[in-house]
Amino acid sequence: MKVAFISDIHGNAIALEAVIADIKKRKVDQLFVLGDICYRGPEPKRSLSLVQSLNTKVIKGNADEWVVRGVREGEVPEQVLEKMNLERDWIKAQLDQNDLHYLETLPTEINVEVGGAVIQAFHATPESLFDVVLPNAEDDVIATTLMTSEQAQVFVYAHIHKPYIRYINGKIIMNIGSVGLPFDGLAKASYGMVEITNGEINTSIQRVGFDVEKVVEKYREVDYPNADMMINVVRNGRL
Repeated sequence: MKVAFISDIHGNAIALEAVIADIKKRKVDQLFVLGDICYRGPEPKRSLSLVQSLNTKVIKGNADEWVVRGVREGEVPEQVLEKMNLERDWIKAQLDQNDLHYLETLPTEINVEVGGAVIQAFHATPESLFDVVLPNAEDDVIATTLMTSEQAQVFVYAHIHKPYIRYINGKIIMNIGSVGLPFDGLAKASYGMVEITNGEINTSIQRVGFDVEKVVEKYREVDYPNADMMINVVRNGRL
């Protein structure tokens, strides 16, 4: 049984198409989406439509919340607040009321049993859409902040755009990275795979190339606010 987890598309429909094609090629049995669908990319509407066409469970990320109600003081550094809200206003203008209602009403957690293994998935932490837990956090921080379900053997999250897999207390914690805006220096889409065979659990991070320069063209074509910075992120895989 193969289960794929994707997240942090951030309006990069070109990267999302590449990931969906890779998932189909690998004959994945189930797919889940962990949020951040539209914000900060040149194709928010098309990204959302692609996600909805997957007919699978989707949960909310912090950027989905921002699209609905804006970026608030204290959620980002003060010097970038105005710029990020300009981007948010542009994104919101590309969507209709049905799109906004869809984002607003998304659930915030997935609990699923696959092949006898229980998986808990969320965007940032089980309690927050915004908290940041980095790959180098201490084991006890990860265990108490992220691995809160007693039943789960596998914990999957996104948000930080830096994929990793660790093993703590006999369980697996995996960050699946970002489809649209990787921050780990590799300008390729990232997603997570959980494969369960005869009760054995194997996890992996998949990296998928996409046409970066085509995404760059899209940012310029739509006159995206803050385009130069976002182009730099897409090209270099770093914020």
